[in-house]
Amino acid sequence: MTALTRICDQQDNQAYGKFGNLEVWPGKPYPLGASWSPEGVNFAVFSEHATRIDLCLFTESDPDTEAYRIKMMEQTDLVWHCYIPNLKPGWRYGFRAHGEWNPEQGMVFNPNKLLIDPYTKAIDGNIDWNPAVFAYPIEEQDENRYLIKDESDSAPFLTKGVIIDTSYDWEGVTRPELPMHETIIYEAHVKGLTQQHPDIPENLRGTYAGLAHPVIIEYLKNLGITAIELMPVHHFVQDDRLVNMGLRNYWGYNSLSFFAPHADYAASGHAGQQVREFKDMVKKFHKAGIEVILDVVYNHTAEGNHYGPMLSMKGLDNWSYYRLKSDDKQYYMDYTGTGNTVNMLHPRTLQLVMDSLRYWVVDMQVDGFRFDLASALARGLFEVGKLSTFLDTIHQDPIISQVKLIAEPWDVGPGGYQVGNFPVLWSEWNGKYRDNVRSFWRGDAVGVGELAYRLSGSSDLYELSGRKPSASVNFVTAHDGFTLRDLWSYNEKHNEANGEGNRDGDNNNHSWNCGVEGPTEDKEINTLRAKMQRNMLSTLFLSQGVPMLTMGDEYGRTQNGNNNAYCQDNEISWFNWEWTAEQRTLHSFTKALIQLRKENPIFHRRRFFNGRKMEDSALGDILWVNASGHEMTNSDWSDPLTRSLGMILNGEAMVEFDERGRQIKDDIFLLVMNAWKEGVNFTLPGVRDFTHWEQLIDTNTGTIPVGSEQPADTEIILAPRSLSLFRLKNQKSNLTDFGKRRVNIVDQVRRLWELIQE
Repeated sequence: MTALTRICDQQDNQAYGKFGNLEVWPGKPYPLGASWSPEGVNFAVFSEHATRIDLCLFTESDPDTEAYRIKMMEQTDLVWHCYIPNLKPGWRYGFRAHGEWNPEQGMVFNPNKLLIDPYTKAIDGNIDWNPAVFAYPIEEQDENRYLIKDESDSAPFLTKGVIIDTSYDWEGVTRPELPMHETIIYEAHVKGLTQQHPDIPENLRGTYAGLAHPVIIEYLKNLGITAIELMPVHHFVQDDRLVNMGLRNYWGYNSLSFFAPHADYAASGHAGQQVREFKDMVKKFHKAGIEVILDVVYNHTAEGNHYGPMLSMKGLDNWSYYRLKSDDKQYYMDYTGTGNTVNMLHPRTLQLVMDSLRYWVVDMQVDGFRFDLASALARGLFEVGKLSTFLDTIHQDPIISQVKLIAEPWDVGPGGYQVGNFPVLWSEWNGKYRDNVRSFWRGDAVGVGELAYRLSGSSDLYELSGRKPSASVNFVTAHDGFTLRDLWSYNEKHNEANGEGNRDGDNNNHSWNCGVEGPTEDKEINTLRAKMQRNMLSTLFLSQGVPMLTMGDEYGRTQNGNNNAYCQDNEISWFNWEWTAEQRTLHSFTKALIQLRKENPIFHRRRFFNGRKMEDSALGDILWVNASGHEMTNSDWSDPLTRSLGMILNGEAMVEFDERGRQIKDDIFLLVMNAWKEGVNFTLPGVRDFTHWEQLIDTNTGTIPVGSEQPADTEIILAPRSLSLFRLKNQKSNLTDFGKRRVNIVDQVRRLWELIQE
């Protein structure tokens, strides 16, 4: 055991110099955090309202026992700082903040509580949920117990920051920098994807090293993924409530540090090795041409509300780091549903978030971010605003503005649903896409008017603000909600395993069990469920925008009806690598879909469709047709009972260019969809003598390519609840000697109408 050396007591007479075998210098206020060099470590921490900050050091061999306590004598620009020469990597550290204890006014300084540095690059250990980690006597029954100061020491029970050497050899490997419109995102969980893979060594399963294993990288490449979006990897807390229930925080939306990678995902150790292991993972993905996007949670922290623990920012400066109610500062503004909201209105808190983002881009080399509950970050005093300080700061930042930025454009506060309202540079999780596509395929009386917008890139949401189709991150499922298989297997959520009486999770799922709730041996129902999954996947990958595939949906992963598996760190949430024949078939279908999308630029345009004839061409770039092969009428668009739609995509009319300025052209495709429970007679548009349609996809069968061919002006039966994709094949009679079309597809369709009208 190490005896505590209270250097702080000696500093009243001697501020700096030698104190036994440790030396203390004034240090510098920047950079914030613990910055190591071969000469020593500079410590700097912000607190505007503290009257004193102590630095506490712990040895690597005995991290639970405080070895040194040092008073940080210098405060520059509200930053407390000191320098310890010759201190080596591996030491653990934390802070203690002195100041006013007045919880009714939001002041909760308590030097008995060790505090984690908000800028620490690595964290060792897990929290022991001893009552001492709370600033008040938590075991008291009085509802006002949070007003009473608890004087027990939390250090033996709290995780600590680790001093690390941040140097790393990237071996010249650089980011893939794939354009957003060519991106295919795979939302995944570090542990969930790797925990059950039989070819990954057991000691690497559930870790960054396991995720970077060749079998995982090859799997993603083979599937066609270009970017993996990792659920939270910022170090997060295992909530005491879940621990007491025998559950775990699996998703990780409970950040404790905005800089440190989650230690439990490291196979190599927690004394800073997790940082190197994470960098190794990123480097291997980049070598394979796959980008790494992080799901980041800056809107709240694990410290909760006034009843929550004191772990870091709450104890350092509650007023500055969190949004308190202006008329009653003992309580927090809760726009996140977690008890607190990070105060992005304060310049130092904003700096914390920006420094974190910059660190993950520059030092960790990630390729972008998905911002959890981004509306909470963009709030002004009350409302969500395009010109919020957070958004404005990101836009002018020369580093962060150049990576992929994806907003989850909502929070739980008033006016928090902001789909379509984020500014240029931002893409968004398009919740309207998810809801409308689900409703259409469920057969709801929603018509096809909104569906047309969603298929063509959601221009109604993004075009007027100067954004492109890639602003829409399209998804039909995500980690939050039903899996794709469960979407068509359950009418109701089944979250009993979460221990909340099935009260948690969303009740509005736009799902349908196809006739029976949950698993069934009924072959007809299982066939329908498989087809509905193919319908959703086909819609996703044939829509303009950026598709996001949720881990396991490519083979039909189930969570047994749990639509809020945040606490299920077990087989309910993990990827199952042992597939049935049906699951292998769905995987092959998904892979073929992605390949089809990647090979045909008409499905991932950079610009929105014009919808009419181009100025320099007689060709239109998109045309909507009804079941009779005619152009959609106003009554077709407005009828809520319209459940079929045809879309002609004209690749010859594309005004797109590659990186060398060469114009991009593509084939002409016809996409037809029928969400009705009965078959629909659909007339293939065009002029019979000149036009044949080759069928590539038929979700009724699940084979790609189908390989059949039909002449235009032929009536086909579009199967109940199915989708088909056709590609135009020109007959020799429609080609000149130079290989040009005599009659283009749009004119063919219009000639057909003229014949019918005559």
